[in-house]
Amino acid sequence: MIFLIAVSAGLAAAVLTGLVRRMALARGLLDIPNVRSSHSVPTPHGGGAAIVLSVSVACIVLWMRRAIDGNLLIALLGGLAVAALGFVDDRHHLKAGRRFAVHVMAALWALGWLGGLPPVRLGNEVLSSGAAGYAIGAIGMVWVLNLFNFMDGIDGLAASEGTFVAWGGALVAALGPAADGVWQPAVVVGAACCGFLLWNWPPAKIFMGDVGSGYLGYLVAVLTVAATRTDPVALCVWLILGGVFWCDATVTLMRRVLRGQSAHTAHRSHAYQQLARRWGQHRRVTLLALGINLLWLLPWAAYAELHPARALACTLAALLPLIALTLLAGAGGRERAAQ
Repeated sequence: MIFLIAVSAGLAAAVLTGLVRRMALARGLLDIPNVRSSHSVPTPHGGGAAIVLSVSVACIVLWMRRAIDGNLLIALLGGLAVAALGFVDDRHHLKAGRRFAVHVMAALWALGWLGGLPPVRLGNEVLSSGAAGYAIGAIGMVWVLNLFNFMDGIDGLAASEGTFVAWGGALVAALGPAADGVWQPAVVVGAACCGFLLWNWPPAKIFMGDVGSGYLGYLVAVLTVAATRTDPVALCVWLILGGVFWCDATVTLMRRVLRGQSAHTAHRSHAYQQLARRWGQHRRVTLLALGINLLWLLPWAAYAELHPARALACTLAALLPLIALTLLAGAGGRERAAQ
């Protein structure tokens, strides 16, 4: 039954994306290329709304089938506020302060319903953050939410990453002590991303937009916290799975801030953007990210789940080489011209 719901969510996302594309074309809602764009052809945007609708309905059905508990459902539905903000931002470009305020409130909403940041396993120790976990958790969730926004800059990248992290999280959760209650919505999220990806694969026929990228980042953050409630090593596992986005976005931001540049000004200096211009295409970069995910990060995540005492070491072993690769690719450096 769970997989039938997931397939339905994927099909719904595919159909809804087509409808959103048709409406965007009819109303002239196009992403027009500019000096900061990674595309060269005016393209409809806002397709992420299809992911929002299909996942929300599917999660409600999961709750009705008692596959997830009510607290997790309410936490996940908090993403509707993030999606609504993204929908407005796609059209009116809201100020960073307003976006940040809503993101923080959404993160606190989720943490409130999930009982705060759960204990985390680091080596042989299980550490509890107590009340401070709300602040720590909110910062982490807001960063995950925004890094999906930052990394949604070339065709197929954010949707394929969402598919991998969600399905990878569900698969690895099955290896752990308490998989039930998290893998079900994770499978649904991955399926919806796949449905959207049919339209977004290079060359993209429609873009996700902030309505989808912020929402997708929020879902990943909520599922990470929910998984850690019953499996203290899950935080390391989901961090490993999202390593491509974590490393590129974090290294880029840190290098820009250290040079005195704005943290929220639009730019094209992420490693994936540098590579897309250097190689003159999006498909190759997206496939590279998928290859790293499947051949490098997924095995490390599975090993960390099976060997909890080594989870922190696995995280460092998985991510440190990626940090080096992002630096080598020019993350946060001067924007290279296409070759």
